[in-house]
Amino acid sequence: MKEVKPMIKHFLNIADYSSDQLKQIIRDALALKSSPDRGNNMLNAKTIALLFEKPSTRTRISFEVGVHQLGGAPIVLDNKSMQLGRGETVADTAKVMSRYVDAIMIRADSHDTVLELADHAAIPVINGLTDQSHPCQVMADVMTVAEYKAPDLNFANIKVAWLGEGNNVSHSWIEAAARFGFTLSLATPDQLQPDANIIAKAQAEGGAITLTNDPADAIKDADVVVTDTWLSMSNFGSASGQKDIDAHKDKLTPYRVTAIRMKEAAADAIFMHCLPVYRGNEADAEVVDGAQSVIWDEAENRLHVQKAIMCFCLNS
Repeated sequence: MKEVKPMIKHFLNIADYSSDQLKQIIRDALALKSSPDRGNNMLNAKTIALLFEKPSTRTRISFEVGVHQLGGAPIVLDNKSMQLGRGETVADTAKVMSRYVDAIMIRADSHDTVLELADHAAIPVINGLTDQSHPCQVMADVMTVAEYKAPDLNFANIKVAWLGEGNNVSHSWIEAAARFGFTLSLATPDQLQPDANIIAKAQAEGGAITLTNDPADAIKDADVVVTDTWLSMSNFGSASGQKDIDAHKDKLTPYRVTAIRMKEAAADAIFMHCLPVYRGNEADAEVVDGAQSVIWDEAENRLHVQKAIMCFCLNS
């Protein structure tokens, strides 16, 4: 008789879970933030592997500290310290690690790597970032919006404006709009739009999502203004010339979040950026360091929401 695998709860994309499940993760994260000691033993005797194909600051620190705070043991590996970076298949890596650890978080170059890892793993896999999505970041972002704008987790009257490139973070915002019920207006250059299939799927599931190339249209009366790094690792490698970088910046310059642009949003709008931020590119220093900026709360919330996600995946 064929063995039936137990249900494994991965966390690969926001769209994989229901609104109720995602809101419960946010509630758990808020509870862990307000009473950190309550999570002390939630991952007791559990080992979490943290795999990094990409360099990381916030993802590594927040996950490693989070595992410690929950009573677990983190193992941090990068391409130089594991065979996955030297030709071992993703499937073999998943099968071996499933015999050693209780869950895997991976920050990967390709979304396909994460999907393959999850397909062959007998333990939960958490997406710490891929070229397609960044679900942990956007869950922290939604948690931050809840703190400032929707303490009851009712986002129905919230408008979020995304200004800049259609990228992995914007894809997770698109999926979140369909699950949490806020309105999302994305302003991007025609050449740098988000994946049309991701937008279409979210809209088909009830997401109130609009796409424009006019930043003034997107930001009008927005409660939340979001942008992201223009020159991310996914955009440019070491071989890219300065000419390509300058051309990319030129396309995005009209989408810079300036103090004047912020005045077009709601008077009490908050500004968000997942970091690292380059003042003078995607946003002016006056905005990044201004009174409407909540980026440091947003960064802290990575720790709390990822703790909640790990507990969700491990049924703690």
